[in-house]
Amino acid sequence: MAKKDTKYIFVVGGVISGVGKGITVSSIGLILKNRGLNVTAIKIDPYINIDAGTMNPTEHGEVFVLNDGDETDQDMGNYERFLNLNLTRINYMTTGRVYQRVIEKERNLEYKGRCVQVVPDVPLEVVDRIKKAGINAKADVVVVEIGGTVGEYENILFLEAARMMKIANPENVFFVMVSYLPTPSKVGEMKTKPTQHAVRALNASGIQPDILIARGETSLDEKRKEKLSLFCNMRPDRIISAPDVDSIYDIPLNFEKEKLSDKLCDIMGMVCKPTDKNAWNAWRKFAQHSHNGKETVKIAMVGKYFETGDFVLSDSYLSVIEAIKYSSYAQNKKPIISWLNSVDFEKSPAKLKGLKKYDGIIVPGGFGSRGIEGKLNVVKFARENKIPYFGLCYGMQMMVIEYARNVLGLKDANTKEVNPNSKNLVIDVMESQKENLQKNLYGGSMRLGGYKAILEDKSIARMSYGRREIIERHRHRYEVNPLYIKKLEEKGFIFSGKSPDGSLMEIAELSKKEHPFFLGTQFHPEFLAHPLNPHPLFTAFIKACVSNKKK
Repeated sequence: MAKKDTKYIFVVGGVISGVGKGITVSSIGLILKNRGLNVTAIKIDPYINIDAGTMNPTEHGEVFVLNDGDETDQDMGNYERFLNLNLTRINYMTTGRVYQRVIEKERNLEYKGRCVQVVPDVPLEVVDRIKKAGINAKADVVVVEIGGTVGEYENILFLEAARMMKIANPENVFFVMVSYLPTPSKVGEMKTKPTQHAVRALNASGIQPDILIARGETSLDEKRKEKLSLFCNMRPDRIISAPDVDSIYDIPLNFEKEKLSDKLCDIMGMVCKPTDKNAWNAWRKFAQHSHNGKETVKIAMVGKYFETGDFVLSDSYLSVIEAIKYSSYAQNKKPIISWLNSVDFEKSPAKLKGLKKYDGIIVPGGFGSRGIEGKLNVVKFARENKIPYFGLCYGMQMMVIEYARNVLGLKDANTKEVNPNSKNLVIDVMESQKENLQKNLYGGSMRLGGYKAILEDKSIARMSYGRREIIERHRHRYEVNPLYIKKLEEKGFIFSGKSPDGSLMEIAELSKKEHPFFLGTQFHPEFLAHPLNPHPLFTAFIKACVSNKKK
């Protein structure tokens, strides 16, 4: 049973998707945390998928992996970064996960043989999960994001769960709606009608918002605020103007400019501490870096999960982008990131020369064969031209293959994922994964979550971390083939990070004598980069890029 004084804030979206619910949850969590409250956050995804691991990144965005191995929506990464905490699988749910548990309980006779119904049993399972997350975190406030947009069929059961919680505990359950107010270019006037309809749709679910976050290209004026107040049945002071900003890290600052934490504390009936000035000033200083930085550092991101129709979806590598920002800001530099499709370097190797204008190159994670030869061409070019290179997961495997081909002379060196018939599989499927692949067990079956690694003395990795033992988050099925480790090391390739038993290669690099920064990780360091605590490997990479720029 949850503590009586635990408060629950549900954040819902109106008018359009992508309106900023996740960042709103993160920002609300941050400003309440700075008021002395213990806050946790929950993401509810309306998809039937059990988790985000089997979703296409060009459609859904990045898969964020938690320390316990749960594959989740990218918003979970924003929650962790803004709140500077580690969440667990109880903080993430999907429709599929909820239904799966209800069916398991029915099969186990946990319903005592009674008829199991969509309502109330599915919403009650949602309520149970929300309360457990609050208990697990010992939270004063649980902020819950309900995915999708009000009026959609998919999130009706989650809204019903929220309504049931409100009816059962009206003094502890509250609602924030984030809604979009368009300004049609040919009209030239901000329109409130779509948001009015969104609030009415929410009312039809038995819910009245306590706070309305009015998203738009520009600030909300008093006339529009009066309209929303009248037709949405809300006090004007509880309608928060949220115009577009240059950086998501400005959003908490804007919320506090509108005194949102005061209003939330008042609505929840809580006596909150004054804002922690030291923490708030640290955040303000960090946010200012996104606007500063006359000096830039140019990074080429070479991947394949960019294109979605005629658009570029950088969300596929969201955590990598943010990790680059944090380490760049810490060096008083502004990162300029270019999205380069690896397929282009396959079709036109002459384009490789264009990489010389960049201060550093990153090849992030990925799966499958498309664009692999282009990536290998990029790795070779970066190695031979001494351009700082950082390989993440698949990017490290590309390093191993390229080195085996061009230094060891194993011209057919490859990964089993791409060419299982190669005579030199320098990257092979992990022994623990073979049975999963044979049985087509793909969902949630990779090596996932936090694992220890031991770092070699005097290596770039060891010097960057400043410690011998690390724990980093993984998401992969393939590894460096043990049969080739000695051969690679004899030719100068360094495995500077290994699993505690020495069987798994976690970090690969070349010495600084050979290259200013040529390093890859089998894990995903980007998942542990936080705004006020940049990741040491990204920082080392950015420092190398800055030195390269000066040269």
